[in-house]
Amino acid sequence: MNENPGRVVSPFDNPVQFGFGIDATVDAHLQRAAQLVGNRDDSLAALKDAYRTAPDQVETLIAMFKLLFYQGRTAEAESLVEEALTKASRQGGFAADWRCLDHTTTDWDDLRGAGRLYLYTLKALAFIRLRRDELEQARAILQAMRRIDQEDRVGADVLRDLAEAVEEEREDG
Repeated sequence: MNENPGRVVSPFDNPVQFGFGIDATVDAHLQRAAQLVGNRDDSLAALKDAYRTAPDQVETLIAMFKLLFYQGRTAEAESLVEEALTKASRQGGFAADWRCLDHTTTDWDDLRGAGRLYLYTLKALAFIRLRRDELEQARAILQAMRRIDQEDRVGADVLRDLAEAVEEEREDG
């Protein structure tokens, strides 16, 4: 309940959960970025501060590529996605190349594990490829995700449906 009825409650009044085990200094930068989301330049500056503080923090890369993607800076976002995939795979002890992974590679169920961050980031790569109208590449990633994430823990089926709709539109158009 809002004890001050004249005050507008922002969703950023409460800390945003960016991940687990994030260093307090990095988390402070991430929280500042969330509070500044209305000013994309300042928000990105806070994310860059977080990155400089802990360059191996995959969650920081995820926040940065999402912001850049929503700004239409797709090439920069994709570069950060690639970096996040490499770092998550290194942290998880498995290959970075999604083409050689399957459901037995790591514990994809661990919500706090590098495997989950990798899956989430791989889904972002598929979305970027769809956005760039690189349908075949997106479909290849989504097929690999079906092999890796057989239970669709990260919701790649939504992107599969989108890819099918894009393909149908191409055929009809």
